[in-house]
Amino acid sequence: MAVLTIRDFDESLKAKLRVRAAEHGRSMEAEVRAILAAVLTKSDPGPGMGTRIQQRFADVDDVSLELPQRTEPARAAEFPE
Repeated sequence: MAVLTIRDFDESLKAKLRVRAAEHGRSMEAEVRAILAAVLTKSDPGPGMGTRIQQRFADVDDVSLELPQRTEPARAAEFPE
């Protein structure tokens, strides 16, 4: 097994770790192992939302929409004060 030393560990984080370990009925060392295992063994989240949308509609034929003509000239956006 490997040994890991953490230098300059913030005292407030250490206190939070101690409380969290006690809540889970573990030593601080066991709590750190559990935290690292949970974070580092997460499964690959897969493709992002944009990729999933593109994949879903990849087989849809090109759809051309006729845009209506503007009836008013473009104007600047108005922002409330």
